[in-house]
Amino acid sequence: MGEAKKIRVDMHEGQLSTDLERYRQLALELGASKASIVKAEQIPVDERVQMKCQIPRCFGYGVGAQCPPNTMKAAELRELLAKYQWAVLFIKDIPAEVIVRDRATIKERVEAYQQLYSIVSEVESAAFHDGHYLAFGFAAGSCRHTFCGQLADCQAMKGDKCRFSLKSRPSMEAVGIDVYKMVALAGWDIFPIGSGDKAPNVPKGTLAGLVIVQ
Repeated sequence: MGEAKKIRVDMHEGQLSTDLERYRQLALELGASKASIVKAEQIPVDERVQMKCQIPRCFGYGVGAQCPPNTMKAAELRELLAKYQWAVLFIKDIPAEVIVRDRATIKERVEAYQQLYSIVSEVESAAFHDGHYLAFGFAAGSCRHTFCGQLADCQAMKGDKCRFSLKSRPSMEAVGIDVYKMVALAGWDIFPIGSGDKAPNVPKGTLAGLVIVQ
């Protein structure tokens, strides 16, 4: 991590553009397969995405502090995004045999999710130290099962400190972001994968992360 920069209220567009491109490159260096700079106004937020957390009920629903119904609502995120202009979107491609829900590859699957969370955390931290102190990020999947899947509970749900407070984030879908649409709009391939799908029928898996910068 570089030296912290002085907070400025007059950051010019040239510096912001340079920073955004650096965060895009950083995401790639940290393991993202693809990364892109996107306008905050182009982030698709839809209440129906959060509905899908409940119908059918996701195994992560209600069991972690960063999953619905404990996250901000889609309408709240939409209002918040109106105060921002730019973000960095990135994806991490996952082999089909890893992304499908097979016990034989659960270790590799969890590691892939953990890597995605680490990229979000590192990019967000870089933006913070560059003076974009209101930057925040979203990851993929349930942080409850990504970091504490072998533990009895989510400590934050009991009012205690989160075990992984600097890496834990809501997923993009948990706050109502239409990940499928956003990735497709970026021109990247993404495929729907159900709980009963088998590897031969899945071209690849895609995990997506997003850092709202400025």
